[in-house]
Amino acid sequence: MGEAANGLRRNISMVISVILVTFISLTFVGAAILLQLQIVQMKGYWYDRAQVAVYLCTETDSTGTCTEQEATPEQIDVVEAELKSETLAPFIEKYEFETHDEAYANFQAQFGDSPVASFVKPSMLNQTFRVNLIDPSNADVLIESLSELPGVQSVEDQRRYLDQIFAVLNAASYAAIGLAALMLIAAVLLIATTIRLSAFSRRRELGIMRLVGASNRFIQTPFILEGVFAALIGSVLAGGAVVAIVQFFVRGYLLRVLPSTTALIGLDDAALVVPILIVLGGLLAAASAGFAINRYLKV
Repeated sequence: MGEAANGLRRNISMVISVILVTFISLTFVGAAILLQLQIVQMKGYWYDRAQVAVYLCTETDSTGTCTEQEATPEQIDVVEAELKSETLAPFIEKYEFETHDEAYANFQAQFGDSPVASFVKPSMLNQTFRVNLIDPSNADVLIESLSELPGVQSVEDQRRYLDQIFAVLNAASYAAIGLAALMLIAAVLLIATTIRLSAFSRRRELGIMRLVGASNRFIQTPFILEGVFAALIGSVLAGGAVVAIVQFFVRGYLLRVLPSTTALIGLDDAALVVPILIVLGGLLAAASAGFAINRYLKV
């Protein structure tokens, strides 16, 4: 331990470089893990709430089964009867019907500040059956059963919109993982270089230790500890950064901006990530330092 401490003091500038590179790289690793945990939680939360929307014809529609005539009450009753039928009812948890006026109120709440909103009339917006499924993966059953019914413009699984969002989040996660991998490679090479320089500066001591019969393990251990200590400091800093991200950004900023969202990660998730970062930093440093000093002793 004393020899390891002396080595750290002799190469303080290189040690600081190792700490910073390890800190930055493991912070990216932690961020990527957190992002994946967030994606998993969001999928579980939103996929269970994703609806199948059955859009009915308006007087201007010519798509689907529409003929520029609004869906009649009889056609609406047929669609509702199909939802209650023995074929579809087992798949449906609940459904609700949105009228023109309700659709218009929702539109104004979301886009009331847009200049286009003043040109939209209630009759221009679809009346819609919004269906919650027991298992959202069975949406194709409803799409096949209802798409060809008279008065139905289209049947859409809203999960496809979520898939686009999650694809972007996954891409960001993979980018963070790629950048973290490059930074980890830089950290490993820097640790190896630091250990070799430290061994070179103590080459006379190492020669004397060999002459008096010291084993390679006895000689290697202080150098490996140097690398592990420096990397562990960077790992602990990265763990602190991960906790700060969750506490101040996710639970602080995002929770204020998205008050209705309950699928955000918390400090319990960060507590799972921190030990992973510390163990990863220590193992990489030990392997890199051990390889470097072993190569040096063979020369």
